[in-house]
Amino acid sequence: MNITEHNLPRAHAAITSVTPIVFVVDDDASARESLASLIRSAGWHPKLLSSAQQFLVLPRIHAPCCLLLDVDLPDLSGLDLQQRVSDRTDMPIIFIADRSDVSTTVKAMKAGAVEFLMKPFRNDVIRNAMRDALERSRVALRHEAEMSVLREHHAALTRREREVMELVLSGLLNKQIAAKLGITEITVKVHRGSMMRKMGADSLLDLVKIATRLRLTPVTQEESRPQRKLALSSRNRSRGVSFEVLPYSYTTE
Repeated sequence: MNITEHNLPRAHAAITSVTPIVFVVDDDASARESLASLIRSAGWHPKLLSSAQQFLVLPRIHAPCCLLLDVDLPDLSGLDLQQRVSDRTDMPIIFIADRSDVSTTVKAMKAGAVEFLMKPFRNDVIRNAMRDALERSRVALRHEAEMSVLREHHAALTRREREVMELVLSGLLNKQIAAKLGITEITVKVHRGSMMRKMGADSLLDLVKIATRLRLTPVTQEESRPQRKLALSSRNRSRGVSFEVLPYSYTTE
């Protein structure tokens, strides 16, 4: 079982089954209520707020969500709030405005807004925008769930397993790893097998993909020579296909 199948179905099911939340931050009460009715009709849960400050004091949720954000607000502007929550990649922002200019629209879109809609807007337009934003949120949450599993597996490695993983990713053979660590080749195989199981990797290629997702830093060519010179290559004789695995150092960012 590789990492894409490891401990993820339950997390993905939870993300899919929970009712999405649509935050509405607008100082116009009638606009909030109109949007709330539309949101409920689509099967989502509205959370209505009249100011940016009200939104900022809310606890962060871990469910599919998006933010309908008015540009003109009584305290912080919509653009200011967007900057404050720029780290929330799981909450796409749809700007709504009574009036705007090119500069404001460009700033909002460059900062990551997924839509910028002018009032009054058709129900189908805003509904489709919310649906697309919520799907983006689900994708981001699934990605974070997968990364959480990878980090947990990584944290479960022993010190020796981490050392072996580093040297495997650097391109060394088992006998070279044994010489470098001062242990037997059989012991290397034991640690390597345990490390591969814990990381949910069926092959060296799986392990390299996992290392890439965990943002392990590749070593330079100078750092990889002579001891870390790439020694791994694999050839599929039946298909005549060959590939190489680049060396990595075990340094997280």
